[in-house]
Amino acid sequence: MTPRFALLALPFALAACGGQPRDLNQTGADPQLPAQDQTLVPPMKIAKPIGWGDATPTVPAGFTATAIATDLAVPRQMLVLPNGDLLIAEGRGGHAPKLRPKDVIAGYIKSLGTTSVKGGDRITLLRDTNGDGRPDARTVFVSDLDAPYGLAFANNYLYVANQGDLLRFPYQTGATRLTRGERITKLPSEVNHHWTKSLTVSPDGRRLYVGIGSNSNVGERGMEVEEERAVIWEIDAATGARRTLVTGIRNPTALAIEPDTGALWSVVNERDELGPRLVPDYLTRIRPGAFYGWPYSYWGQNADPRVHPQRPDMVAKAVRPDYALGSHVAALGLSFARNGGFGGNFVNGAFVGEHGSWNRQDLDGYKVAWIPFAGGRPAGPPQDFVTGFITADGKARGRPVGVAFDPQRRALYIADDLANTIWRVAPTGR
Repeated sequence: MTPRFALLALPFALAACGGQPRDLNQTGADPQLPAQDQTLVPPMKIAKPIGWGDATPTVPAGFTATAIATDLAVPRQMLVLPNGDLLIAEGRGGHAPKLRPKDVIAGYIKSLGTTSVKGGDRITLLRDTNGDGRPDARTVFVSDLDAPYGLAFANNYLYVANQGDLLRFPYQTGATRLTRGERITKLPSEVNHHWTKSLTVSPDGRRLYVGIGSNSNVGERGMEVEEERAVIWEIDAATGARRTLVTGIRNPTALAIEPDTGALWSVVNERDELGPRLVPDYLTRIRPGAFYGWPYSYWGQNADPRVHPQRPDMVAKAVRPDYALGSHVAALGLSFARNGGFGGNFVNGAFVGEHGSWNRQDLDGYKVAWIPFAGGRPAGPPQDFVTGFITADGKARGRPVGVAFDPQRRALYIADDLANTIWRVAPTGR
């Protein structure tokens, strides 16, 4: 065996090294956290892509899933405009160099579960004029972008978070293409280990929120490259002035406003290499001024021994997130039900797109989960809402990223960046 292939085989040889128990409840406000289990190379497994063929996602009784756009170029986050048009950000960014052998291994393993399509660096518009669930127009809405991800709309502007800057475009209802964008502010893009920049806007349209992920797993690149990383910025939409709203939030991959309270919430991807059952990714309300622990601790004040120097003072400041989603589910999408949601069991709550694990042997995520809410807070265990992305024998038909609930047409849109497809889930007959 050549050295290269021996290196790539290493994670499989070490797959059984993880000694953490499998029967843990790792969702909700009080997840079970096992002992840390560091290994030379973490257990890794990616679901082999096979495509959908004639299959469609599995949805609850009374719902139907339909592919409304295919042949996209790595769809990520989405936005429903006031007139019902659906916008889709397409792109693939990041240019972080590999520092360690395990970076090379992890990069190779993860690449086995992604599309070979080049990112579009654009925003695509889908228009369903008569509301029958079948778009009758598709246009390139904005082109020549740089790995766009987060989208927001307010003040008659479309806001776009590229990997390196925040742009705005003047918008008129019914437009099918925008061209006159301007930069509001530059966004941190040095190294860009986590390149995605999530985005949402306050209910009054005055403030924009941008999620900026860390440049490493736990600071191994040096903390000097982590300046204004693992943070959420609050930006004045009119002037571009900004402040750092929260810190220590490793990778806030999606942001959304909870409709009953107007509070800002985020799904967050936590650190790796402490074992297949550590650390849970989470959903949390964003408390201005809070420190969420990264890199010094996780889930509140559980210290991470790999960080040097240790900072017990920072560990003592760390706040616990609100709701665990499970370890390594890779939550990338967040959208709240509005105006009564779908009714029935899906009135108040959040839809979470879970892209799926790569560094545990039993695959987790690869679905859209429903988190019920009451009084503006999570109120019960997560429920599977859309599944079928993984086959019974562990192969991947698709992988969900962004989710967007349309309250006017009572539909949920799901971006699948493996199949390069947008799925529409709605009550049967709508």
